Amino acid sequence: MKTSLRLQIAACTTRLRKAGSEIQLFPAGVFRARDGRPHGIKGWRTDADIARRIVALATQRETPFVVDYEHQTLSAPDSGNPAPAAAWFQNLEWREGDGLYAVDVEWTAKAAAMIEGDEYRYLSPVFKFDKSGAVTELLMAAVTNNPAIDGIADVAAARYLHHPHEEATPVDEELLKMLGLEADATPEQIRAAIQALMEKANKADKAEADVAALRTQIEKPDPEKFVPVSAMSELQTQVAALSTQIQTGEVDQLVKEGLDDGRLVKSMEGWARDLGTKDVAALRSYLDNAQPIAALSRQQTDGKKPPEGDNHLTDEELAVCRAMNQTPEEFLKAKGVKVEETNA
Repeated sequence: MKTSLRLQIAACTTRLRKAGSEIQLFPAGVFRARDGRPHGIKGWRTDADIARRIVALATQRETPFVVDYEHQTLSAPDSGNPAPAAAWFQNLEWREGDGLYAVDVEWTAKAAAMIEGDEYRYLSPVFKFDKSGAVTELLMAAVTNNPAIDGIADVAAARYLHHPHEEATPVDEELLKMLGLEADATPEQIRAAIQALMEKANKADKAEADVAALRTQIEKPDPEKFVPVSAMSELQTQVAALSTQIQTGEVDQLVKEGLDDGRLVKSMEGWARDLGTKDVAALRSYLDNAQPIAALSRQQTDGKKPPEGDNHLTDEELAVCRAMNQTPEEFLKAKGVKVEETNA
């Protein structure tokens, strides 16, 4: 479905009496064109408040308003034909109960002669209006002999909307507010606001897509790069258990070798295992530096009756003391024998 934004522009026609310096542009109150326009509303209208706004806009212009022939200024960009001016004016004046006037009209000699000769009778101002019909701005005017203004309003709308075959429709004021625009916004401003809104919406859609993609990556990580926390914890437990098993096996082997070759006595087995469990490297270092005692690998008494008394050591035990740099008392304590101390 084709849609268009109405730029509220129209033209009406008033009778030219003479080529004087004052011309009436709009009557006071509600007025309509003779062809029935405007459609859908009671009519165009001006009053003192409306006129005050029109005059305020006019005072902001740097160039005067043009009065041309048959609205040729509006069609000149497309037709390529010249659009000579018939008159110029700049100052407007509201006259209560009468209407809005241009009060400093300067006619060209040619136009003045044509009006005085009754070759042109009517003035057709071109203006903007809102959806209530209130005139919002004067644009220009033309001398014409077509007071019914058939086609004149359409030409004006076409020049500003660039849609020659579409009838303009009012822009909803609520829509303009949503776009952050005033009621008299131009089509260019409306298009720019809509374009900015579309770009903002596109950015929001892209950001939402990026967030969705990131969420997918978090919920379904690449199995080649990430593993579940539960799997990692289970693996760590298995590694710890295996490490303990390997260490225990190594300690067992070191203690067995130490007992077999005499680097450890039986009473040192518990100590050696505790040391190996805490620091197997320390146990290995101790055994590497300890001297094997062959006597400890066989029966210490070699079938002979051991010396009488718990405090006596065999020759083999004394050799162990020397190898371990221990006193006999320290050796006996390690064996769990109570040593009787004597005073010197």
